[in-house]
Amino acid sequence: MSANDSYTRPAIALHWLMALMIIGGFAVGLYMTGLRLSPDKLKLYSWHKWSGITVLALALIRIGWRLGHPVPAPLPGQPLWQLRAAHYTHLALYVLILAIPLSGWLYSSASGYPVVYLGIKALRLPDLVAKDKELATVLKQIHELLNWTMAALVTVHAAAALKHHLIDRDGTLRRMLPVLPSR
Repeated sequence: MSANDSYTRPAIALHWLMALMIIGGFAVGLYMTGLRLSPDKLKLYSWHKWSGITVLALALIRIGWRLGHPVPAPLPGQPLWQLRAAHYTHLALYVLILAIPLSGWLYSSASGYPVVYLGIKALRLPDLVAKDKELATVLKQIHELLNWTMAALVTVHAAAALKHHLIDRDGTLRRMLPVLPSR
C-alpha cells in the first residue's frame, strides 16, 4: 500500500484523538450519572462538558479538513453494499459528533447550569435556551439516546475495521493507523 492510499496525518490524528475523547466522555457520562450529589460528581460533570465542547471544536476542524482533503479512494474489490454501509455509517458518525455535544450544551442550558469551558469564567459559553425544566427533561433523553446511538455505531465501525483487518486482510484498517507513512 502506498502513502497515497492512506489518510493524511492530520486526519489520522483527529480520528484517534476524537475516538479517545468520545469513548472517555461516554465512560465518564455513564459513571457520573450513577453518583450521588457531591463535589466529585459536579467536577465530573464539568469535565464531561469540557470534553464535549472540545469534541465539538475538533469536529468542526475535522469537517473543515475533510472538505479540503478528500478521503482516499476505496480499495479495489469492495462490495457496493459495504461501500454504501461505510458511507452512511461515517455520515451518521459525523452528524452525531456534532449533535451530541450540542444536545448536551442545550440540556445544560435548559437545566440552568452554564457551560464554563475549562473552568475559566471568561470562557463561559452562552446559554442556548432559557432555563426550562420540562425542556431539560426532553433534552436529557435526546442526549442519552444520541449517545447510545453513537456507542452502537462506533461498535459497528470498529467491528467492520477489525473484520477488514483480520478476515479480509485488505488494508482498510492500516490506512487509518498512525504508524503508516501518510501524505
